[in-house]
Amino acid sequence: MVGGNNWDDLRYLLAVARHGSLSAAARVLGVNHSTVLRRVTALEQAMGAQLFDKLPGGYALTAAGEEMHRVAQKMEEDLAAANRLLSGRDTQIRGSLRVTTVDILTLYILPRHIAAFRRIHPDLRVDLMAAEASLSLTRREADVAIRATNRPPENLVGRAVSGLAFAAYGAACLLGQGPEAEDFDRHPWVGLDESFDHTNLARWMKRTVPASAIGYRVNSVAGLVEAVRAGVGLGLLPCGVVDRDPAFRRIGAPVPEADAKLWLLTHEDLRHMGRVRAFLDFMADALSRERDLLEGRCRTAD
Repeated sequence: MVGGNNWDDLRYLLAVARHGSLSAAARVLGVNHSTVLRRVTALEQAMGAQLFDKLPGGYALTAAGEEMHRVAQKMEEDLAAANRLLSGRDTQIRGSLRVTTVDILTLYILPRHIAAFRRIHPDLRVDLMAAEASLSLTRREADVAIRATNRPPENLVGRAVSGLAFAAYGAACLLGQGPEAEDFDRHPWVGLDESFDHTNLARWMKRTVPASAIGYRVNSVAGLVEAVRAGVGLGLLPCGVVDRDPAFRRIGAPVPEADAKLWLLTHEDLRHMGRVRAFLDFMADALSRERDLLEGRCRTAD
């Protein structure tokens, strides 16, 4: 039977089940490997059943573990729902706000806006988490998500505040001058690895750039920006990040097939929370005023 004292142990079960190993669960929970093992073992002893099989590829739930996993997920969902409902009644703009977004926005776009936001609301700490994979707002892993997508999650509410355009760029030092500089075939390319295969960026690259022309691949768009800056090769980059940087030279117009919308998102239960509402309204105004830049209409003179 699962008592009130077992909920904390159930958090460890959920983490191991989601991430497949003790070490991965420990990183997510912010504890060491031995703590995860101890808490899972304690839960197995309390339940009188083995919950995981230790396999060469990691930890897998047993049949008893699957049953306990369903119970734990339901408890987590109920606690998160109660937490969201209570938080949604908080009208104060203080404390902390967890925001998840992608690396290019974390590094190049949001810092100046967050600085301006905190000048207005100095009692509110913003915790910004860069993650290509979406953190769960339902489980309160974050309060707000800022995402570049054409398909926002259906369980979240929000609005698109701008487009996000992409175009081909090279380092100014690599391209030089003259019309031949804009010939795709004359230069190597920097690509994104297979973790981006589902994106419009990767699809455009596969249709347009021969695999033999890609001499370097990275697993983040920020890494792509910096590789192109260094002169490794050409790349499909966000206009709003590089158009005002003289280190880059754009080749042609933005690529329509690669564009996305910039969404500000939260959970329905949190949309009226004071600090969430203040942050969303501020960012909507700030990013909307930068639409020309984000949508590729502020091109640096060649």
